Amino acid sequence: MKLYRVGALIERDMRKFFRSPALMMVSMVFPLVQLIVLGYAFGGKIKNATVAVVDENHSVESRKLREMFNGISVGPKTFRIVDYNSLPKALGDLRAGFVRGVIQIPYDFSRRYYQHDRPQIAFTEDNTDQFTAASLQASVQQMVSSMNEPDVSSRLDGQVQLATVEMYPYVEYAKFLLAGTTSMSIFIVAMIGGGITFIDDKSRGLHEGYLLTPIHKTELVFGLIGAGAIKGVMAGMVLTIVGGLIVGIPHIWDPVRLLYLILVVLVASVAMISFMFLVMVRVDDPLVPRAIFGVLNTLLFFPSGAVYPVEGFPWWLRWISIIDPFTYTVNALQNLTLKNTGIEGIYKDVLILCGFSVIMITGSILLFKRQL
Repeated sequence: MKLYRVGALIERDMRKFFRSPALMMVSMVFPLVQLIVLGYAFGGKIKNATVAVVDENHSVESRKLREMFNGISVGPKTFRIVDYNSLPKALGDLRAGFVRGVIQIPYDFSRRYYQHDRPQIAFTEDNTDQFTAASLQASVQQMVSSMNEPDVSSRLDGQVQLATVEMYPYVEYAKFLLAGTTSMSIFIVAMIGGGITFIDDKSRGLHEGYLLTPIHKTELVFGLIGAGAIKGVMAGMVLTIVGGLIVGIPHIWDPVRLLYLILVVLVASVAMISFMFLVMVRVDDPLVPRAIFGVLNTLLFFPSGAVYPVEGFPWWLRWISIIDPFTYTVNALQNLTLKNTGIEGIYKDVLILCGFSVIMITGSILLFKRQL
């Protein structure tokens, strides 16, 4: 294999890339827009949800509950309360979507409270929205737990308490999504550079000129994958740095962290480009890569843990995540951007991506045809 031939192929492909500003915009800008929109549209704390309160008791204890409700409205602002005189009216507005939950303080609440007869507060939630319902239920449960605390502290010193320690500062969802968005940017470049461009060049007869020369198919494969990897590194690093500045990743300019980020983005680019090259190496129809783009996006992006933790997947989806190169790219980038772990947090993912690339490149060389 002659390296100057590989270099010539890379130079030709990069010249074509820089002459297509629209192509550069799609591969770099669109994933950044996705990060901003999805990052701030999902994962935020629920605030100012409207909750109806139906007080049928009108006692001192029910007023204490109302004070707790007002405290939440002023403090965490998880929900704001609206008074209702009729339970059917409140439930009707819940079904219509005007309120997100209904808290009912029954007429016998104070009597059962003083008689220690297991007093109850009814909370009816709109469980079609699991995120809002879970947040509201947690707030109501916290209030109930505080009411159940004894007025006089126990004299026993052996009570068990839980002290929660957060290792890292609060991570906004936009920061969590940055790794997945960077992986998506690399994948778009891989899809274009390793799929659509390759098939278009074949359909236009450009590869016929290559194959009339002494160039070996190994050199052609390495040249095209090398050019695609350079594009992937460019897109991935631009999105990582710009996106990191937008979402507020601390110390993004740390030289050691940048070096590790470049390493992860590089091996991820080679893995995804070689994967797309293997998928398209025997394809001749230029419509095929465009047709399967959405399917590959779904099969690779969502099972990777970029949007939701892998631990919440069913067993069959976990198996997909194991063979998905997105999974290891996302994990390594999250360790660097969110935890700044260093090499100990990424070396396994880097080795897996390198092994994946070797398999994909070997398969591409074996399947590549010299004749058109």
